[in-house]
Amino acid sequence: MKALIFETFGGPEVLQYKEIDEPAMKENEVLVRMKAIGLNFADIYRRKGNYHLAGNPPYILGYEGAGVVEQVGTGISDWKVGDRIGFADVPFANAELVAVPVEKAIPLPDDISFEIAASVLLQGLTAQYLTRDSFKVNAGDTMLVHAAAGGVGQNLIQIGKLLGANVIGLTSTIEKSEVASLVGADAVFLYKDNWMNEVKEETNGVGVDVAYDSVGSTLADSFEVTKLGGTVVFYGMSGGDPAFVDPRMLMDTSKTLTGGDLWNVLTSIEERKARSKQLFDWILESKITIKEPTTFALQDGAEAHRLLESRKSVGKILLTL
Repeated sequence: MKALIFETFGGPEVLQYKEIDEPAMKENEVLVRMKAIGLNFADIYRRKGNYHLAGNPPYILGYEGAGVVEQVGTGISDWKVGDRIGFADVPFANAELVAVPVEKAIPLPDDISFEIAASVLLQGLTAQYLTRDSFKVNAGDTMLVHAAAGGVGQNLIQIGKLLGANVIGLTSTIEKSEVASLVGADAVFLYKDNWMNEVKEETNGVGVDVAYDSVGSTLADSFEVTKLGGTVVFYGMSGGDPAFVDPRMLMDTSKTLTGGDLWNVLTSIEERKARSKQLFDWILESKITIKEPTTFALQDGAEAHRLLESRKSVGKILLTL
């Protein structure tokens, strides 16, 4: 089979499209012929060597995607050849064939395309747990969403509005602010401006109930615009590591810092099915919309990485076969 691999850490140029052995299936796995693969910042971090990778090269990136079952392991009765399937946390997805453990396999409704599934599973399920588990958003709450035009950001805005919240977005460009506004943000401010003052003015000096911070380097600023007794949810560091948080500040302001990681939420197949069904239902009922993804053929994966790393993209980038 063909796969997008790399043998040394570095820039997009280290990625190669090569013939490699098919994955060796285990009895509790299904073999999936991939149709669409989601590209995420974690893939860039792994390519650069910032995240630990087990084993020896060649390495295969990718954890999210959708396709068709081609082979079923012995003793599996819930899946059959030809079934449509998605996943959010299965390694080695940047390949024609992927061995998917059944406990991580998500059935796709007929009306959910492979492209939509690969666009929304990781980022949509992330936005779902952030608004239900990390901080339970209620009607009337005010949310601050960093990187509001990104995949998670757009989903956070839409889910927040579904739950009755007021949503303030932060973006890096006017073009991206328009995207955030189109999906429902009540106000959008630019990082290059004095956004902290603007957020305070927007909230009449009170601050937001919750700030969703995926940038990391902005964590102290997020606390600055969060109200007394409010919460900052730290779930990513696309802009670099955050400064250390002074626990005395948390005590003095009664503010809460909480972390977020999807893998601590998707702890069973029941959780995966229930949460993904909620997400798919929202999409099919047009309660949330998924922006048309930007697609690259898997063999052009290096170009896709360059676009994502440039931060000029809006919405999801997919690798397709």
